[in-house]
Amino acid sequence: MPRISKDASVQTVITTFEMTPGTCQDLLDALTAAYAEFISNQPGFIAAGLHVNDAQTRIANYSQWARREDFQAMLRTPEMRKRNRAINELCKSFEPVMYEVAAAFG
Repeated sequence: MPRISKDASVQTVITTFEMTPGTCQDLLDALTAAYAEFISNQPGFIAAGLHVNDAQTRIANYSQWARREDFQAMLRTPEMRKRNRAINELCKSFEPVMYEVAAAFG
């Protein structure tokens, strides 16, 4: 499970994907497979979650990594580069952005 805490020393990456309702399930399947088969086994991976909006036009992905370099190394692998090319074909756009927790509630 993701740990959302200002005191946690993790790298948080939030990626948003924009697509049509017609490709939402295909994209969700591709992302689920990427996490199950590859990403979750990479050094530094902690946890992730996938969220779909009601209109099925956006997917938000929240992932945590031990270090920024771990996430960047995963992206550079031939396997992930291949998967990202396929993912790019299923959506209008996607953008991973690295964040630090500024505050957490609850």
